[in-house]
Formats: sequence, C-alpha cells, structure tokens
Amino acid sequence: MKLSRRSILSAAAASTVIAPGFRARAQARPKIKIGVINDQSGPYRDLNGPTSVICTRQAVLEFGDHGFDVEVLSADNQNKADVAVAISRQWLDQDGVDIVMDLAASSAALAVSNLCRDKNKIALATSTATSDLTGKACTPNTIHWAFDTYMEAKSTGGAMVKAGGDSWFMLYPNYAFGEALQRDTGTFVIKAGGKVLGSEPYPFPETTDFSTQLLKAKASGAKVLGFCGAGQDVVNVVKQAAEFGMTKTMSIAIMVGYTQDIRSIGLDLAQGARLSESYYWDLNDRTRAFNNRVKDKVKLWPSMAQAGNYSGTMHYLKTVQAMGAVEAKKDGAATVARMKAMPTDDDCFGKGMIRADGRKIHPVYLFEAKKPSESKHEWDLYKLIATTPAEEAFRPLSDNACPLVKA
Repeated sequence: MKLSRRSILSAAAASTVIAPGFRARAQARPKIKIGVINDQSGPYRDLNGPTSVICTRQAVLEFGDHGFDVEVLSADNQNKADVAVAISRQWLDQDGVDIVMDLAASSAALAVSNLCRDKNKIALATSTATSDLTGKACTPNTIHWAFDTYMEAKSTGGAMVKAGGDSWFMLYPNYAFGEALQRDTGTFVIKAGGKVLGSEPYPFPETTDFSTQLLKAKASGAKVLGFCGAGQDVVNVVKQAAEFGMTKTMSIAIMVGYTQDIRSIGLDLAQGARLSESYYWDLNDRTRAFNNRVKDKVKLWPSMAQAGNYSGTMHYLKTVQAMGAVEAKKDGAATVARMKAMPTDDDCFGKGMIRADGRKIHPVYLFEAKKPSESKHEWDLYKLIATTPAEEAFRPLSDNACPLVKA
C-alpha cells in the first residue's frame, strides 16, 4: 500500500504542547513527546479514538510541572499495520517522539512494538488485545496495559462454563487479535469442562452483515455464542443475533466489550450479556472521581482502554520524573525497566505493578449488562458479578513464552 504524504504527516496537525503556564527560561527545558496512535475513523473509534487522546492529556494536565515540558501528538492508524509503522517511524526519526502508545489493532501494535525495539523507544499498548505482546512477541521496550486476550478469556470464558454454558460457538475477526482471542477462549472453555462445537472467522474490517456466520452458530446447537471481535462489530452481532431470535436460546459472551458497546446496543437487547473489563466508572470512589474530571471533556465516557491511556501516561511521567527527562529520553529500554521497578497507582486501576514480561497487573471484573429497569441513566450499564484478583487475572509467568522471563 502506498501511503499519501497527508496520511503520514497528519500527526503534526494533531499535536498539542501542554506546558503549565508561561515562564522565563535561561535555557531550553527538556521536552517529552508522547504519540497516541489509534483508530480515529473506523470500527474501533469509539473504543479508543479521540477519548483516548483526551485521557492522555488529562494525565499530563494532572501531573503538572516537574521541570520538563510534555507534548502530545495523535494520529489515525486506520487499523493498518503499515500506516501505523509509517507514522510512528516519522514520529521517532524526525519528530523526537519518546513513547508511542494506545496502538489499537493487534497487527498494528505488534508492528509498532518491533519498531520501538529497533529504535530503542517505548511502545505502550492500552487498546490492544493480543496476549502475544507479552508472550512470544515481547520486547524490553514494550508494556501492555489494560487488558489482553488471556485475561478476557479467563474472566469471561471460564465463568460462563461454570454458570452452565458448557457448549460454545465462536465468531472471530481474521487477524492476530481475533485468532488469539478465540484460541485463548477455547482453551479456558475446555479447561473448565466445556466444549467448542465450532468457530468461524470473518473478514475484518469489511464485514457488517454477520447473517451467514450467525446461522452457522445457531445450527451448531451451542449454548453460548462467544464473540471475539470488538467495536462496531460487537454492536452489529448482538443486534443481528437478536433479530434472528438467537438471544432467546443462546447466551452471548462478549469477549472484548466496553461500556460504549452496551450503550450503543441498548439494554433492551444487551441485558444479560456478560463481559469483562479492568475499569468501570462506577467501581469505587477513585474511578468515579476520575470520571467526573473527564466526562465533560468527552462525548463518550471512558472505558478500560481509554482509562489505560490516563493510567499509563501517569506512570510513565512519574518514571521520567524519577529518572530525569534527559536520561529517560536517552534509552527507551532503560526507562521501561524503571517503569517495571516502580509500583503503579492511579484512580483508574488502583495499585498494581508491571511484570518482567511487560504485562501490567491489576484486578479484572466480570460484569453483566443490566436490565433497563435497573439502570438509572444512560451510562449506568453494568452490575458486578465477580472479581479476579490481580495475581490470578493474567497469564502466569510460568506459562510465558517471553524470552525476557528467565526460567
């Protein structure tokens, strides 16, 4: 694919310098540059997009002045790895960007992760699902923040089997994210004593009519429809499944779902669907406080991926402060190592840590979509069903293929 100059240079117009006030300077202050690259116009726009950029800037605003300036750039990767790499390469080579974050589509994230390793910069994935980022594709320059396919599969897949959903049919998009999620989900379904009666890939991102795949799922006789896509695909699948009457005979497990999805579907159709997130605005006083600070700045209230941008940015800036901006800019791998050595703590995810493989650790929550009668307003969408402790929620290091983890 030949990229237009406009696509590659679009980030420049979207950059913002966040510096706390005017100041007289005897010499230039160091500047940290953060590049937020995600889906700004496609099926994942609501799940990262502009709200993720706003959450990044919120963290910079709250961090304040600690002796260095911070500039936030943003760009649309169109869910394409080559576009993501082209923009990120310009950021790193010409624009002095220190950390590329968000990343979105798994294929784009894996490609940008390798680029940041080669350039000794930092890749921080917040809206990416594939667990390979901290497995066989891990690097000393990459951190994976909010969630991954292993986490989703364990929290949602295992729980559904225990609740009686012991036969599954899975639909998944035909790229790295979908393939990893259906693989991990199938593993947990079988471990929990269930069966996978069938699975069907669909072309991403061009599929909007899922009737062929849904009819195969219905004919399988499975009790659970496990949907391993995300974004607008979730909305379309649940609505179309309801039109076919499938929601009367099959439970729907949304393997990667967000508050934005449930709100778009509507509780009349989504009620009873189960999904896992590592952040929800109404979890506790801290999450409510964060949401109150950003809700008037966004069109859609943040879910876990967007909250991950706030959380990851805050921890990165704390690390830069501890190391000194000049030193942090010199060596991405050294900065990541320091991020791993420092405990994490913020209003979105609470206390946590980053493991040797780059996996950010925190609790995970299994939610059920409320009935319309249980909801007080348009964003009152979930009721909490179960919590998986941080130390149990993600793939154990003993099962890890990451070469950074010593046996």
